[in-house]
Amino acid sequence: MTDTQTLAAASDAAIPDVMRAAVLFGPGDLRVVDRPVPQPDRHQVLVRVAMCGTCATDLKLVDGHFPQTPPFGEFTPGHEWTGTVAALGEGVDEFAVGDRVCIEVHAGCGRCDNCLIGRYTACLNYGRPGKGQRASGITVNGGFAQYAVHDIKALYKLPDQVSFEDSVLITTAGTGLYGIDVAGGYMAGQDVVVIGPGPVGLMTVQLCKQLAARRVILVGTREARLRLGAELGADELVNVREVDAVARVHELTGGDGADWVIESSGGSGVPQQCVEMTKRGGRIVFVAFYPGPVTMDLSAVVRNDITMYTSRGEGGNNVKRAVAMAATGKLRGAELVTHRFPLEDITEAFRVVRERDGDPIKVVLVP
Repeated sequence: MTDTQTLAAASDAAIPDVMRAAVLFGPGDLRVVDRPVPQPDRHQVLVRVAMCGTCATDLKLVDGHFPQTPPFGEFTPGHEWTGTVAALGEGVDEFAVGDRVCIEVHAGCGRCDNCLIGRYTACLNYGRPGKGQRASGITVNGGFAQYAVHDIKALYKLPDQVSFEDSVLITTAGTGLYGIDVAGGYMAGQDVVVIGPGPVGLMTVQLCKQLAARRVILVGTREARLRLGAELGADELVNVREVDAVARVHELTGGDGADWVIESSGGSGVPQQCVEMTKRGGRIVFVAFYPGPVTMDLSAVVRNDITMYTSRGEGGNNVKRAVAMAATGKLRGAELVTHRFPLEDITEAFRVVRERDGDPIKVVLVP
């Protein structure tokens, strides 16, 4: 099938030659311009983007502080997107035009040692698309555009009952679920602390409840977000502006500390708090990025036989699992979408994210 024939496979509406896309021309210089609609290569699909979420990683990308960003003047960010399949590349029979889909950001090269054992978010060819590695909106063009191409091995069909608003948070849920997976996954009957009621933390609260945690304790600084966490399943709320979080966790757990502490806030002083609120023999899961080096009492970690885990992104097929959970109504994302902007207003959207104007949780762009 030729490229022209592939693109002609779109059903209801012809695919245009030109689309609107946000392109990064330099640090802080993100402009919405005309760009050719991309064509799917072998084992890829073209997706009409329905909406694309924003996050702190996008701020680092736009500000020029993220490693291995593609060249200025060519690159479209956006890695939390969802939409409808518009055209199929050669060799694709797993999807059909019209399928509603969500994405996993990372598609590994499939040839390095890490990819061969399933650790594709740690692909050794990261940032080298010529080797087959793709991280949508990070190392290759992403979803702040009307159309985007994506590798089918990182694409998932949406059940009819899952909305685009829900699905734009499914990648985020995959991040929390991958961290839990890496740390062993089994938390039934155990006490879990989730630190940081942002999108990752709020989705992780729901995941822990569905994995039968005995008590989920949500720790944060903003009362409105903590209250939303309660609506999504958190059993106890700890506002660190009002109480000593470590002391409160010990009080709630009979003095032992939590079996699990999942850190999603990225606060520089939080890793030490994690150490102090974790039960002897417990585990800490770090899914956050930090603005710089952090300090923690590693001797206390060793002395208390605490195991620390890290995970990057949404690997381990956990987006697929998150889709299945959303299909049952047990994983809700739409309630986290607080702000919507048309793509043309992306500069204003990023201002809202950066300045936390109106206490945004998830800001989405709609092409």
